[in-house]
Amino acid sequence: MTIFGFYISMAVFWLILAVIFLIIEAITIGLTTIWFAAGAFVSFILSLFEVPTTIQFVVFLAVSCCLLAFTRKIFVEKLKTGSEATNVDALIGQTGTVILDIEPLKVGQIKVKGQVWSAVTQGDVSLSKDRLAKVIAVEGVKLIVAPAD
Repeated sequence: MTIFGFYISMAVFWLILAVIFLIIEAITIGLTTIWFAAGAFVSFILSLFEVPTTIQFVVFLAVSCCLLAFTRKIFVEKLKTGSEATNVDALIGQTGTVILDIEPLKVGQIKVKGQVWSAVTQGDVSLSKDRLAKVIAVEGVKLIVAPAD
């Protein structure tokens, strides 16, 4: 096979392809290209036994697609990729202490998990200093809070 004017064996081609897929997987961590790396590795092994190139490509596609279709969901659930609330999303549902009165249509402050945040309430609800409030949403850099009781 010639790529960019250079002759390379199919074994080298499959190894390069597997490495490329592994690098993409390492960068994206999406559990998608890892299966194509596995398919390329299986085709690499076939190329060592001088299996025809057409069969190598068919096996590459079959192994990659089957692994993607049948095992990705299992691994995503086991590894729980993307299911953990991070940063500000993790504050929703948390309880904090009002440190600056929150009046209707005015911004106050609340301390949640040791951090001070600007906070507002919905409607005509007021929260006085030292009262507990529950975070119900996040809008921009402000927390939307409600009385904790």
